[in-house]
Amino acid sequence: MGRLGTVDPSSYSEPDLITTEHSALNWTVDFAATKLRGSVLHRFNVLSTNLDKILLDVRDINVTNATLLADGSELPINYFISDPVSDIGQKLTLELPAGTAKGNLNVRIDYETANNASGLQWLTPEQTLGKQHPYMFSQCQAIHARSVVPCQDTPSVKFTYDAVIQHPKELTALMSAIIDKKQEGQTSFKQEVPIPAYLLAIAIGKLVSRPLGPNSNVWAEEAIVDACAEEFSETTTMLKTASDLCGPYVWKQYDLLVMPPSFPFGGMENPCLTFVTPTLLAGDKSLADVVAHEIAHSWTGNLVTNKNFEHFWLNEGFTVFVEAKVVGRMQGQKELDFKMLSNLTDLQECLRTQLAGTPELSKLVVDLSNCGPDDAFSSVPYMKGSTFLRYLEDLFGGPSVFEPFLRDYLKKFAYKSIVTDDFKGALYDYFKDTDKKDKLGEVDWELWLKSEGMPPIIPKFDETLSNVTKELARIWSKSTVAELIDNNNIKQKISIHQLIDFLGKLIEHQDIVDLNERKIELLEDTYNLKQSKNAEVRFRLNRLIIRARLIKRLDEIIEFANSNFRMKFCRPIYRDLAAWPEAKPIAVRNFVSVRDQMMAVCSHTIEKDLGLK
Repeated sequence: MGRLGTVDPSSYSEPDLITTEHSALNWTVDFAATKLRGSVLHRFNVLSTNLDKILLDVRDINVTNATLLADGSELPINYFISDPVSDIGQKLTLELPAGTAKGNLNVRIDYETANNASGLQWLTPEQTLGKQHPYMFSQCQAIHARSVVPCQDTPSVKFTYDAVIQHPKELTALMSAIIDKKQEGQTSFKQEVPIPAYLLAIAIGKLVSRPLGPNSNVWAEEAIVDACAEEFSETTTMLKTASDLCGPYVWKQYDLLVMPPSFPFGGMENPCLTFVTPTLLAGDKSLADVVAHEIAHSWTGNLVTNKNFEHFWLNEGFTVFVEAKVVGRMQGQKELDFKMLSNLTDLQECLRTQLAGTPELSKLVVDLSNCGPDDAFSSVPYMKGSTFLRYLEDLFGGPSVFEPFLRDYLKKFAYKSIVTDDFKGALYDYFKDTDKKDKLGEVDWELWLKSEGMPPIIPKFDETLSNVTKELARIWSKSTVAELIDNNNIKQKISIHQLIDFLGKLIEHQDIVDLNERKIELLEDTYNLKQSKNAEVRFRLNRLIIRARLIKRLDEIIEFANSNFRMKFCRPIYRDLAAWPEAKPIAVRNFVSVRDQMMAVCSHTIEKDLGLK
């Protein structure tokens, strides 16, 4: 594949020559054809003299017209699509008249999306909870905005947008923007804070809302909206806690949309409208930390953004770091440290399985010259990145010293897109004239950013809560069923987060004595796992059942895999099943039968996990 552009290896656009300032979208939503039809009017800022063409990213888009708008007149311009790259997209070339000057340039592109656009998911009424109406939603991160709109699909470019959406009048349309005007079958939106293309988002369905606070609502289908309002009742507290830590919240509205089960991520930080998976509905708010993560993105990612996805840790590592601080302020320092340590268990598992064959993707800054961001996606930027920041915080004197730097960094780079060297420069500038300047020389940047595997240094965490789960995992892995029955230690009361961490640590034990049906049943009885509505618990239990090779329970594993298409859950389940010769053909058959209900980013990666691609 090679690098498609100089600024961003995954984008043909040339943000050093021209940049998008504002986009006006006009879409008609066609559920029958599963397409968006309409136009986009881009206002560009031309940075180069005599620019002869504009390059945009597209993916399977059908362009029908391109027009230059100037001085009240419309001039058709020549355009063509070329240079397809598998699973990445194509290049749209718009030829400009000779002598195009620097400054503003308005271009309208009329087009329609493909009926299987990688960034859009169309659900039939039967696939929704209400069973009466269709549903559509987008997922543009990392590089799927190009399947929804011809654009500079790179986080190095930020633009404001407005949109007019024609849709079935009985449905509600929402976007990553503020609703400007509602009429029957038409909704207008405005996003006045510049965003990268991956934060463009739309959802349309039979949706209702409940208030969570003065500038916050939760949206969902009628059948679950009250449960969602209860589950996410702490949203405004989280928002205030994050604002105290990071600075003013600039996006005005903070709404949540609880998605259908086919949504591939835990959450997506679309401005003004965070998308979250329904797998968070545990009934006890125990998984609502994901909302703290998405709220943190309002600063780390949405306001200060990685320039390309090689520096994705600047989005995700910072967000996990801030999320843990929000949790710590609400639940205490022990919980903060326990969360960070649990993250390291998840990272270890990711390195052992998902990245076993591609250790180069376990670096903090990766090379995407020959790899798409979807294929590089893992927990490394999240967990290794946040561990690096905790190491720096401890090195420079703890939260009282590091949090003012964090606020300064977020203020300095607000509304900008940056690379790791920008962060490094900000750290040096902030501390170079202080009594901490000697600490700057202690940071081995090369080691942290370029080394493979686990973080090179594990900071000192409070291990009180973690030691309990470590000991439980040791007991369960080393003891026979008979020994466990008489062991009172396994009956001690633990929190739901400790239960999740303990099951994760147990999976990480290379040898588990007596891993058979009786041991699994004892585990279920001891911790009441059969009754659990917690998706994180059920996911880990299913992985242990697979490891015990309990073929007669394969149906319930497949049922869990089909109950949601969140990649965090279904990818490891399918990877585990692929390594079990008896189960693999059943897993493949099942995947083929449900593939069309998954988003492209999910089906594409599972095909690779199963060896089908």
